[in-house]
Amino acid sequence: MIVSNYSQVWDLERIFLGGSDSASFKEHLKQLESKINKLEQRVSSFKTPQEINDSIQIADLIDYIANIRIHLSQANSFITCLLSQNSNDQQAGALRVKATSLVGRYEDALKKVQRILLKTNITLWNEIVGTKELSTYKFLLNEWREKAAMLLSSEEESLVSSLMVDGYHAWGQFYQSLISSIRVNIPMDGEVKKLSVGQAINLRSHPVEEVRKAAHYALEGIWKEKEELFAKILNHIAGYRLQVSNKRRITNVIEEPLLENRLKEKTLNAMWEAVNKYKLPFMNYLKQKAEMLGNEKMHSYNFWAPVTETNQTIKYEDAVDFILNRFGHFGNELESFTRQAFENGWIESENRPNKSQVAFCAGFPLSGESRIFLTYSNTITNVLTLAHELGHAFHNNAMKQVNGLNRHYPLSIAETASTFAEMIILDAAKDEAESIEDKLFLLDEKLKRSVMNFMNIQSRFMFEQTFYEERKKGFVSSSRLNELMQEAIEKCYGDSFDSVSLSSWIWTPHFYITHSPFYNFPYTFGYLISISMYAISKKKGKAFEKNYIELLRDSGSMSTEDLVMKHLGEDITSAEFWEKGMELCVKDAVEFIALLHK
Repeated sequence: MIVSNYSQVWDLERIFLGGSDSASFKEHLKQLESKINKLEQRVSSFKTPQEINDSIQIADLIDYIANIRIHLSQANSFITCLLSQNSNDQQAGALRVKATSLVGRYEDALKKVQRILLKTNITLWNEIVGTKELSTYKFLLNEWREKAAMLLSSEEESLVSSLMVDGYHAWGQFYQSLISSIRVNIPMDGEVKKLSVGQAINLRSHPVEEVRKAAHYALEGIWKEKEELFAKILNHIAGYRLQVSNKRRITNVIEEPLLENRLKEKTLNAMWEAVNKYKLPFMNYLKQKAEMLGNEKMHSYNFWAPVTETNQTIKYEDAVDFILNRFGHFGNELESFTRQAFENGWIESENRPNKSQVAFCAGFPLSGESRIFLTYSNTITNVLTLAHELGHAFHNNAMKQVNGLNRHYPLSIAETASTFAEMIILDAAKDEAESIEDKLFLLDEKLKRSVMNFMNIQSRFMFEQTFYEERKKGFVSSSRLNELMQEAIEKCYGDSFDSVSLSSWIWTPHFYITHSPFYNFPYTFGYLISISMYAISKKKGKAFEKNYIELLRDSGSMSTEDLVMKHLGEDITSAEFWEKGMELCVKDAVEFIALLHK
């Protein structure tokens, strides 16, 4: 028996000793509550700035707020890890309720600060943010004023925050618990196996079609059985969000996510314009792959299927060694950091029941570490997921040298770093492939990601837009949600897909994430940006790593448009920029079809 050199169970004890019964974590929450009590006291006596020297007081308050945010991040990450490794951990569930309450109080105090700063005379304001004490936070402070202009009265915002704990956020947490508790009976290997949702979803890339098909329809049966319950959860989350937006006089449902992602609507529209222009080659790819599998159109349960008949498995230790090797080709810092993550027990990848189905990376800013979570089942898809989450962790590591609140970066750039890391591994595997069959296999994996970002993610975006517009008029039934999903899929996939999962509004967790509405377009954004960066890195070699890290470090202190212009010299409000990335992806589709014909 070969023993792996790399543990597949993470070490949370180094963060807080004792798991969900940790005395040190309870003390952390106690200290955090004390800090928030003091923040509320400070905010109650905080006055609208009247002179330029008030910048000193503002800077001191910002540093205190930043300290609390870091402690909150540490707490939330720890609880997330506890619940993901064991969804039945009731003590961790209770800790989640406590932490969510503290987050609500923190956000309420922050909004009061923002509202006070909004009252500052604009001439004085421009002088204040230019002082040496605040110049580092100039972008953030201007963003605060913009957000403050959208807020309700102090009393109303306080009520909104208090209702979020047992209302809004509670629905999102209920969804996570419900999904984690579901078990799916799937016939395979001569027996019926009871699997978690995460384990069942992993079977979508199983080499045997009957297994993929069985898993697909078993999951579809579960979703059909519980669709009314999930429809209620989704409607309650959207209903709360819309009521708050309506009171804040926000009529465009995309306004808030654009602000959170530090993007202009012009940029988003330019990206989708380029995607729509270059969609045909990916439809052709789907049709060609479907024909290869003996069908006229692509079936949902065959999308992730390997294109060659292979029972190839990738052991965890082999995956780790490959990732370390290829990250080392990109840059020394990325390789060194990743080795540290593997050797110090930062990764939970064991394939076992009662785990969450969602892979993620949790940052622990106080400890200067991250933790990565996934269910590894020896496939290339798992290897890419592992690389993806390591990209998030490397981004967290790059931000360690950044001051306070400037560490917080938007989702669009977070997905850029993760997708970039994934691209390194996928492209490396493709380059090293010796046979046409192996190249086809890896090109297929690459094209799956293009289809996911250009068609699947776009369908999620369109579904969510239409759903929110209909939710404004009242409750949207489960049958109508299925119809909206079908309409979105047909618009984005054309006639290239068959037997689609209309229940994807249920099993796509991003629709239920309460802290981030429209958690979809950042993936496509990050995918196309990362392709452009990867093309640059291929030309510059290891010299690009320094520029790459600098881009990551600046990601919390400027708009996304300015960030890309500064570090890549590109205008992302123009469709021409996005077309460059699309053209590179189209080459994959053309190469795949050419190899297939051989």
